[in-house]
Amino acid sequence: MSDTSIAALRDALKNPNDPNHMMVIKTTPRRMRVYAGDTLLADSLSALRVMELGKSVYDPVIYFPEEDVVATLNAVEKSTHCPIKGDASYMALANEEIGWVYKDPIPMTRQLKGHHAFWPSKTRLVEGE
Repeated sequence: MSDTSIAALRDALKNPNDPNHMMVIKTTPRRMRVYAGDTLLADSLSALRVMELGKSVYDPVIYFPEEDVVATLNAVEKSTHCPIKGDASYMALANEEIGWVYKDPIPMTRQLKGHHAFWPSKTRLVEGE
């Protein structure tokens, strides 16, 4: 394991009730865009990459600041709770659930406040120009 990987694990945010559940939040160094079909959902130079390890190793997720979301999204009557992120609210595009947002995350993950993430199976992520 590289020194960078060891440092990331040392700095990981950890679930106080489960030491095997941890997360690293990193800034993305490049422009990130996400599309649903041909519809641009978000375009950002300041997105966050979240890498999480819990019941399994999860694929990294890109979180877009609310001000960089350009599509009109509607609230879905659904909420879930993550012990290291808080309560997620869900969003829809044209009546299809497309992603989630942490409007008021728990203090240790306050970086995610107002950041939107999108289901990879329903969207296409473009990194870079």
